[in-house]
Amino acid sequence: MGRVFFVEEPVFDTAGPSLQTVVCPQTGVHVVTPHLTSDVDRNRVLAHLLGEFFQQKGIKAPVAWFYTPMALEFFPPEVTPRAVVYDCMDELSMFLGAPAQLCALEERLLRMADLVFTGGVSLFEAKRHRHPRMYPFPSGVDVPHFMQARDLPADFQEHRNIARPRLGYAGVIDERIDLALIDEVAHARPEWQFVMIGPTVKIPENMLPRRANIHWLGMKPYADLPRYFAGWDAGIMPFALNDSTRFISPTKTPEYLAAGLPVISTAIRDVVRPYGELGLVNVIATPEEFIAVAEKAMRRDMCLKWRERADDFLKTLSWDSVWYGMSRLIHGLVEAPPPTSIRIAPVAGTEAARV
Repeated sequence: MGRVFFVEEPVFDTAGPSLQTVVCPQTGVHVVTPHLTSDVDRNRVLAHLLGEFFQQKGIKAPVAWFYTPMALEFFPPEVTPRAVVYDCMDELSMFLGAPAQLCALEERLLRMADLVFTGGVSLFEAKRHRHPRMYPFPSGVDVPHFMQARDLPADFQEHRNIARPRLGYAGVIDERIDLALIDEVAHARPEWQFVMIGPTVKIPENMLPRRANIHWLGMKPYADLPRYFAGWDAGIMPFALNDSTRFISPTKTPEYLAAGLPVISTAIRDVVRPYGELGLVNVIATPEEFIAVAEKAMRRDMCLKWRERADDFLKTLSWDSVWYGMSRLIHGLVEAPPPTSIRIAPVAGTEAARV
């Protein structure tokens, strides 16, 4: 696909306004980090910086890849993309604190996009009528990375001071997590240890239930996740069932499975289908069901037949296979001549464009 430039969210510091670029030695991706001062017109300055950057790098007809419609607010207006891809990972308008202009910008992006990818099947089903070339791509998984957990010791770092059994969660902790569910189960089973890994965002820290058997460990490096998973007796996905979780497709589902963990989840649609229907994930609705299912899941030795079925399913979910499917669709676009009339008017988001 040629050169790839990934524009990160701005950092607000005294180094701005500027763009700093680092090339990933493993992938060759150019990671572009905008540095801004807090007193600038963010969108205007970003559009100017990126316009100059594109000119310096000789980027004339890029494939513009958007993870958020908010990126339209700073994409340089003088740049004419060869193709526009909207990678719609979530229903962002339903998240806590979503910008008021998000829906209007998404409508605009859908009109401009040549291709739309969705991060799960339920999101695809909800949006498919809005674009003629929309395709679902549920989360992939780096199977070899997480499969390391099956052979690693169970006493990694903080685990040394946490008794067993350990039920673990790894991911963002925000309005999508059912904190009451965690609190009730932890209260009912004080001998169970809940290991919660990930940053707390959009909700105040004082909302987190505080019990001796709930351990909020904060964000951990991706490289270390298999070491934590190795010390867990079950992987949990205690999502609240609300607007913000209606269309999510949790990446951690296949990651837990690759680690060899029994998985307990609330009834998220993209977990129930296919994982629950295939018997790969235990789906629960109440604290009582959680306790009953967890007791059973943690008692059993990991059945070889269950693990074989999980491993067979995971073979279809590699990130390579996800990219292969996306790449074929994109190549079908870029083989055509660049457009002569489509332009993106000024408009951040953040996780904006891959070029």
